[in-house]
Amino acid sequence: MPNISGHTELVGLMAYPIRHTKSPATHNLAYDINGDDVVQLAFEVDNDSLPAAVESIRALKMLGSNISMPNKTVVHRYLDEVDEAARLCGAINTVVNLRDENGRVTGKLKGYNTDGMGYWQAMSAEGIDYHGRKLVLIGTGGAAAAIAVRGALDGLSEIQLFNIKDDFYSRGEGIAATINAHTGCKAAMNDLSDLALLKAKMTEADIFCDATGVGMDPMEDLSNIPDPSYFRKDLIVTDTVYVPSETVMMKQAKEAGCTKVLNGMGMMLYQALIAIELFTGKATPVDYMKEKLGIC
Repeated sequence: MPNISGHTELVGLMAYPIRHTKSPATHNLAYDINGDDVVQLAFEVDNDSLPAAVESIRALKMLGSNISMPNKTVVHRYLDEVDEAARLCGAINTVVNLRDENGRVTGKLKGYNTDGMGYWQAMSAEGIDYHGRKLVLIGTGGAAAAIAVRGALDGLSEIQLFNIKDDFYSRGEGIAATINAHTGCKAAMNDLSDLALLKAKMTEADIFCDATGVGMDPMEDLSNIPDPSYFRKDLIVTDTVYVPSETVMMKQAKEAGCTKVLNGMGMMLYQALIAIELFTGKATPVDYMKEKLGIC
């Protein structure tokens, strides 16, 4: 943790509720090892207070802010620019105060979504080449949208989205339509209750991802997959949940003989490190962060 001085620069985290967050511990650990006179603080900000909070990034010459719920889908209204992936997935989790040629912040704010970047960076770190591959993805929330859009932009050949037919199903249809219109990837939205179709698409896929909250409290005893027979041994299986470190779905995949089964810890780490580099321009030693955060 850096010593606070008159030169210390500020990064925010704006969400509501937010007091439970572990983000400042991760960010401040990285700023410390990188030798940056920077600190992250969490601020309880909801949609009503968001316009003034974003203006404070400019007024206080902050380096930027991470953004979480309920602000991810509305913060774009108050920014000057939005990265392509963030625009297409409709959610922003990082706002950067852009710098001039002398390294000074300009007050011009650009929005990014590092969730999708973090997921695919974690895959690359595991030696997985996902370009040209097929993905089955359960979920239509912010994490699912970011993973799908970033993967499509980076070269996935096909994405099969699945979700229950609830209020978010139409969001999945929108994600698929956006991917088909703006990338070279083929995408389709499917009903999760059609188990025969789910099994067929999982049989054809190279990568499977559950980007829902199923598997974490209070649904830690549940899985979206009925039984291990849905998994092929060579299917790469991922979960965005990282507490618990092994979900019921992950146990099913291992029981089926899958050898690449990953939880969401890598995504969590890399999305933070990507945001930190956007704020400071510095890459953080990954092995150091894994050791300090207890990530295997």
